[in-house]
Amino acid sequence: MSEGRVLFEFVQLGQQMRVAAIDEATGTEVVVIAPLNAARGHMERLALAKLRRRLAADAPAPPAGRGKFA
Repeated sequence: MSEGRVLFEFVQLGQQMRVAAIDEATGTEVVVIAPLNAARGHMERLALAKLRRRLAADAPAPPAGRGKFA
């Protein structure tokens, strides 16, 4: 994950909160749904963890070639 900023968007949907986390550098966005009474910090940490996981999964895999030995 890039070390850039992450933007959070909170939208209330009835008794639930929709939290979007957006990586500013890549534009990658993930969404989590949380109970309305959950702490805002908990919702942010959950969305950030999901974003980090998504960015790690999207990262290119290292080459599968044979290594070189000295």
